[in-house]
Amino acid sequence: MINKYDSFIFDLDGTIYTEDKLISGADKTINYLKEKGKKIVFISNKTTGSSYDYFHLLKNFNINVHQDEIINSTVVIKKFLKNNFPGKTFFAIGEKKFIEEIEREGLVLSKDPDKIEIVIVTLDRTLNFNKIEIAARSIEKGARFFAANIDNTCPVLNGEITDAGVIISALEKRTHKKLELHFGKPSKFMFDEIKAKLKTDNSKILLVGDRLETDIAMGNIFGIDTALVATGIKNIENGNSNIKPTYEIPSVASLLNQTFR
Repeated sequence: MINKYDSFIFDLDGTIYTEDKLISGADKTINYLKEKGKKIVFISNKTTGSSYDYFHLLKNFNINVHQDEIINSTVVIKKFLKNNFPGKTFFAIGEKKFIEEIEREGLVLSKDPDKIEIVIVTLDRTLNFNKIEIAARSIEKGARFFAANIDNTCPVLNGEITDAGVIISALEKRTHKKLELHFGKPSKFMFDEIKAKLKTDNSKILLVGDRLETDIAMGNIFGIDTALVATGIKNIENGNSNIKPTYEIPSVASLLNQTFR
């Protein structure tokens, strides 16, 4: 099975690890693929850490990884903002590390709806009513409405927590304006970043992830095979009936023991 593909795309949260706990066998699987000369890219919609943070987390799990093999949605959106909105003012429903990375690209943080030109939504475990109101008023006054990711939940050890998708829905209802662009899975922005690193024909790529509406959907949209793992979020079929993985597997370790269905 492994010989069918030259390149592998692995989601991180819920697929390789959950929070700071490695999913059993994930390290052995990745290291085996590397030994076989396979190209690998790790992807994540999570923005609470930088690609550097995720690199060190994987290294601590004894996984053979290089930092340039990791793409999270922060990497994708900050490149877009730098190229298209240099020096603009922004407000983010997001955590400190995410905001700092956007600021490093030359954009200026503001909390004044009269000055904010771009609103960005992503995972924020420090979310409060005031942040939602600043974002809503800014959008109503004409600020661009972007999101780093659109996940409704993020997997944690004890289940799931509220993610950007829920906040996006609330802001859309509050402002009567729709999200304009998002930069994580399953967007073309994310896929273009992946393809630039892999340089592999789509028929020779396997994407492995735990979420139907982001991981598996991206594979369906761009014509690559997918494997849905059961180690992350609980996928609800209702509303995702048209999103189908090529394979369903218990975990990443199944790539080695060939447990597919």
